[in-house]
Amino acid sequence: MASTSVSRTVPAPPDRVWSLIGGFDALPAWLPYISASTALEGGRVRRLTNPDGDIIVERLISFDEAERHYSYAILEAPFPVDGYLSTIRVHTVPGRDDLAEVQWSGRFHAEGATEEEVVELFTGIYTDGLDSLHETLAQGMSPKA
Repeated sequence: MASTSVSRTVPAPPDRVWSLIGGFDALPAWLPYISASTALEGGRVRRLTNPDGDIIVERLISFDEAERHYSYAILEAPFPVDGYLSTIRVHTVPGRDDLAEVQWSGRFHAEGATEEEVVELFTGIYTDGLDSLHETLAQGMSPKA
């Protein structure tokens, strides 16, 4: 099983960061790779669309509001993986109430690609996503309606 993890310090308090990214259906508010999200099954499943029209379906596996993290599995996607499980979490930065650390990690089996290629793919997705989150927060933007 392969894995990758990316962390980024962002310019906002942990509660503000979580209010932006903590909703399982909130990806379009901060992740440009996802242009639309539809909540299904009472919010436990999300059907995502990227700008190319590809569909990604993910199931919420665990959610902890107090600890500010959730985990999800991919049910359907154009990615060369099987058994994908990812977690996104918001940490406090000791001694700083104006910053948060966001960690996005995943583990998976490569299928139809090498392990290195799949690790590179998801490392890039996580890095680009957290860079976009940083930019959104730095500009003082709030979630899209």
